[in-house]
Amino acid sequence: MPKDGGIGASTKRREDVRFLTGKGKYTDDININNQTYVYFLRSDVAHGTLNNVDTSAAEGMPGVIRVFTGKDFEGIGGLPCGWQVTDRHGEPMQEPPHPVLAQGKVRHVGDPIAAVVAESLEQARDAAEAIDVDITDLPAVIDMKAAVQDGAPKVHDDLTSNLCYDWGFVEDNRQAVDDAIKSAHHVTTLELKNNRLVANPMEPRVAVGDFNDATGDHTLYTTSQNPHVIRLLMGAFVLGIPEHKLRVVAPDVGGGFGTKIFHYAEEAFCTFAAKEIRRPVKWTCSRSEAFISDAHGRDHVTKIELAMDAEGNFTALRTETYANMGAYLSTFAPSVPTWLHGTLMAGNYKTPLIYVNVKAVFTNTVPVDAYRGAGRPEATFQLERVIDKAAREIGMDPIELRRKNFITEFPYATPVAVEYDTGNYNATMDKLIEVADFAGFEARAAESKARGKLRGLGVNCYIEACGIAPSNLVGQLGARAGLYESATVRVNATGSISVMTGSHSHGQGHETAFPQVVADMIGIDASQVEIVHGDTANTPMGMGTYGSRSLAVGGSAMVRATEKIIAKAKKIAAHLMEASEGDIELKDGAFTVAGTDKSVAWGDVTLAAYVPHNYPLEEIEPGLEETAFYDPSNFTYPSGAYSCEVEVDPDTGKVEVLAFAAADDFGNVVNPMIVEGQVHGGIAQGIGQAMLENCAYDDDGQLLSGSYMDYAMPRAADLPNFVVDHSCQTPCTHNPLGVKGCGEAGAIGSPPALVNAVCDALQRAGKDVKHIDMPLSPSRVWAAMNG
Repeated sequence: MPKDGGIGASTKRREDVRFLTGKGKYTDDININNQTYVYFLRSDVAHGTLNNVDTSAAEGMPGVIRVFTGKDFEGIGGLPCGWQVTDRHGEPMQEPPHPVLAQGKVRHVGDPIAAVVAESLEQARDAAEAIDVDITDLPAVIDMKAAVQDGAPKVHDDLTSNLCYDWGFVEDNRQAVDDAIKSAHHVTTLELKNNRLVANPMEPRVAVGDFNDATGDHTLYTTSQNPHVIRLLMGAFVLGIPEHKLRVVAPDVGGGFGTKIFHYAEEAFCTFAAKEIRRPVKWTCSRSEAFISDAHGRDHVTKIELAMDAEGNFTALRTETYANMGAYLSTFAPSVPTWLHGTLMAGNYKTPLIYVNVKAVFTNTVPVDAYRGAGRPEATFQLERVIDKAAREIGMDPIELRRKNFITEFPYATPVAVEYDTGNYNATMDKLIEVADFAGFEARAAESKARGKLRGLGVNCYIEACGIAPSNLVGQLGARAGLYESATVRVNATGSISVMTGSHSHGQGHETAFPQVVADMIGIDASQVEIVHGDTANTPMGMGTYGSRSLAVGGSAMVRATEKIIAKAKKIAAHLMEASEGDIELKDGAFTVAGTDKSVAWGDVTLAAYVPHNYPLEEIEPGLEETAFYDPSNFTYPSGAYSCEVEVDPDTGKVEVLAFAAADDFGNVVNPMIVEGQVHGGIAQGIGQAMLENCAYDDDGQLLSGSYMDYAMPRAADLPNFVVDHSCQTPCTHNPLGVKGCGEAGAIGSPPALVNAVCDALQRAGKDVKHIDMPLSPSRVWAAMNG
């Protein structure tokens, strides 16, 4: 292993040096000479007709440069949706326009109506207060089921209804599933909600638009997880800017969790306005503004039915879900409750028949899109809760029921159109039982009982699909972009390496893990490898970072490019040592001739590549730089088993999370320390959803949880110490690294484990509690205990 750590080493994150010392460079740190500031006037009603926007008073206020309204964007494209879903009748989804600034109507609280550009943010804000907006209030529709009833107020007047699509999967299975459920020995039914969440990354969204008069070049600095996709969507579909005239830069980004994948109106506005006024335009989102402008997550209502035979074997599964789209279709919103959710409803189990129905609904709320896990947490929560409930109903241990139905032979083609290549679900369950000390639970429960508390143990299994792929398949499923990744590996004359990648880092540790991969292949110190990302001007076209795809897809592109580098370097080494190319070996940073003591160092070969005195140029061109694009042949399928122990106070309903354990199969692991940190963060977010977080609207569409005074984020005191294990490794068979992805696992596996634990605690105390919806607030738990 290289002395500075290759694959498998827990190398400390090199990027943490600048983050922990305050040297990070975030978008808000970017200030351009002669910069202006924009403030958005947003709707304070959820639904209304926009009769008039009088900006005359605002335009004359100090420091105001220009006031923009929807009229300035007439004839300009709206924000595009990146995924089209076809419903179960073969019809395309309803896809309403999404203007940059409101035109004709406002459709949710926070919908931007006007934008004031001024010399200072304070002046822009003061002027916005002087804008006179004439709105006729219209009835708002918030509840998804009410929204699809006859006579419901329409969010978009030009649509036939509020139903975006009615999706069925697999439609050919529908009748067989219905028949299997009718004839089943036992059917467990559960109705549940997956609560709406606000991502709340550490860094709010920021956009800075700049325009160069001399060249006609546009530059957008933004907090984005995928700058190339923003350039593609905004340039081609919104503002009509040729890609070679549009640069998108995403510097350090303080967390994304999905909410920074998407193209937002503020990015398009700042880019457009910078050209209009011939000055840079900057917008920094406030935390309160983020609650009503960032895409929200989850928000599903589901009925799930699990059929079993007399021995407890799963025979069929049927789900019906209402999925909230909000007022507009965000970039990848249609794919989340369909292809990222329905295809995972098999879970870890060999259920032969599955049918998933999803009704996506428009409401007068903030748009909903991917949030950490994106569809897979929703699928896992439904499945793992109904399995726990089924085990109670038939009198079987929840772990044994799961084991009985585990998939044990691979590859395994599920009835929902995906094929798991590898896995060992019994091994992860065995490891969980060991690391969580299940054997000592009864003694711990007795100790809790002696103190008047109810102790419960919940388990959960999960599987997810990562590295969304391949492009030709997802294209058939409605994706309007390829889902490959790219890398350019540039070897400098002295042997150091720059790797330009389309993957973006916003907390994943790419600047540490990616060099480990390249350095390990060559046999040099990882310190000799730097990672360049986040700027469309100096990185190859890539699809960004989300869906736990960075190593599986982006890392594989680096492997392919490095393989090209090594192949060319071997040719040069062969000439230097007057040997056959086929006899050249590379190990520990040196090229050798097999069976001899001849060798030449990596640095000598790389220098020769740029100073070609020792080999014929007609055979090998100078330089050592290669680019590769990697398009996966399949998803990767990380899996695992999680457990949670809780104590419930029977007098108040307050739940304390005492212990949490995770046994994951991530395939091969490049940096164990980074993987452990990713799982910790995911579990914290999952516990936040299960226990605390809830984005709530009233019937008029007013956001009731619009600040940290009302939206409960998890704190350190809410979390126990985590026991994390990833020793059960079944490598992925279809990428060169054998990796599977780890970034979302914790958020997928933790909510059902916690809810299962609370239900277990109450059931052990003789309470007939079938289910409690998240978040498990003391009032909800107390109400469940008391009927």
